[in-house]
Amino acid sequence: MIELDQYKYELSQKEQALKDLGASLDLENKKKRIAELDRMMEEPDFWTDPEKANQYSTEDRRLKDDVKGYEDLAQSYEDIGALIEMAQEEEDQDSVAEVKAMLDEFTERLDQMSTKLLLSGEYDSMNAILRLNAGAGGTESNDWAGMLYRMYTRWAERHGFTIKVLDYLEGDEAGIKSVTIEIDGEYAYGYLRSEAGVHRLVRISPFNAQAKRQTSFVSCDVMPDIETDIDIEIRPEDIKMEVFRASGAGGQHINKTSS
Repeated sequence: MIELDQYKYELSQKEQALKDLGASLDLENKKKRIAELDRMMEEPDFWTDPEKANQYSTEDRRLKDDVKGYEDLAQSYEDIGALIEMAQEEEDQDSVAEVKAMLDEFTERLDQMSTKLLLSGEYDSMNAILRLNAGAGGTESNDWAGMLYRMYTRWAERHGFTIKVLDYLEGDEAGIKSVTIEIDGEYAYGYLRSEAGVHRLVRISPFNAQAKRQTSFVSCDVMPDIETDIDIEIRPEDIKMEVFRASGAGGQHINKTSS
């Protein structure tokens, strides 16, 4: 059957991408680290330091998700290949739709894992804080900020992220002047960090009676939500002390007092 031959060819084209993904994930070292973390978590004093324990638990969960995700993907690859072979042998036309559905799902998951692998920055795995500020343009810019706010919230919902509004300032006539939201979810900051910058919209303004074309600007700031405390060490040699004395009238006491 032509459809099955086509799907078999498409599947074979994914084989190298799957192998490259497995090599990039460094699965063997991940498994060793998982075993090490599991041993640490079994220690009776593991929760003595709750902050560090949470860090280790989060790392363990993410590593296990990576390993399981790849193993499930590899198993799907084998299952699709076996189903195609069986359908060709039995000339089972009814299996064509099932093969297509499985192949589409496999391709989507492979692309998602490959994209996730690119998010390897120090803070990419953290939650994100996103702030929009309407720029010059008045009501037009406020409306543009409102559109961007709806776009980001709907994107977050589709990805299963949770949203919390931290600050919201409504526009005088339409849209919003500024808004700050917290987007919670794995790799939220990694996905959103490239959105930082100035977003521009050029359109025929619905708020202009003369239907003139207007340009609106909205600034977007994206920051990682760093939950851990940051310890700042100030070395004694970095401290500079300066002493001053007042001058002029005021009595001898002023001229003798250093501050």
